[in-house]
Amino acid sequence: MFFDTHTHLDYLQQDTGETLSQLVQNAQQAGVQKMLMVAVSQQNFKILENITALFPDNLYYGLGLHPLYIQQHQHADLDLLNQHLSQAAKNLTSMAEIGLERAVPELIEDPLWRKQCDFLEVQLQLAKQYQLPVNLHSRKAHDQLFPFLKRIQLPKCGVIHGFAGSYTQAKRFVDLGYKIGVGGTITYARANKTRQTIAKLPLDALLLETDSPDMPVFGYQGQPNRPERVVQVFEQLCQLRPESPRVIQQQIWQNSVALFGQP
Repeated sequence: MFFDTHTHLDYLQQDTGETLSQLVQNAQQAGVQKMLMVAVSQQNFKILENITALFPDNLYYGLGLHPLYIQQHQHADLDLLNQHLSQAAKNLTSMAEIGLERAVPELIEDPLWRKQCDFLEVQLQLAKQYQLPVNLHSRKAHDQLFPFLKRIQLPKCGVIHGFAGSYTQAKRFVDLGYKIGVGGTITYARANKTRQTIAKLPLDALLLETDSPDMPVFGYQGQPNRPERVVQVFEQLCQLRPESPRVIQQQIWQNSVALFGQP
């Protein structure tokens, strides 16, 4: 069994035109029994709550304000986020997707960079208040993100989503108690640094994810990514790790359910 710990299933549905039932069924047929859907803006909040209510045994969700869209986020959105978290709807198991974005030049200029940091700070404090793990976007921002996480010590930590960085950077997060999200990046031979990092980290620090419909796995470039392709990520992981596929699958399932599968 597999748990896709990072998916935008609502956007995948828009891209493919398939029904939610079909998307969930496709995933299940590949062994993907559980999925965590993540928000990017306040417009997703109610949608994700409604979708997961239709598939309570398969879908969990996280709410958050993605740093890539910091220009459109309003401070009132943080109040709305707090309101949703306080209502503690079933299957709301994380604060997601939050973090820092440094790959877009205009977003690291003041005042947008300050706004990114302010929104991250508030959301981490909310995660602490509601004892939720976080699903963290960190693009070219590992060194900037780490001090926030070290200072604001969350009771349930979370995962660095779509990790692409050095072993030293990953180990710092792991030593704080965070997991590392393993996705389509490791299916590309050119991603040597990330592949070597994932091969060396403790197995109990890893989670599987697709970021569907984004981050396509090798061989499916140009197509919407899908939760069932977490299986290809797993197969590639097995080639990088010394443990048996059975041990890898069982440990990562346990890691995932313990972090994001506990409504």
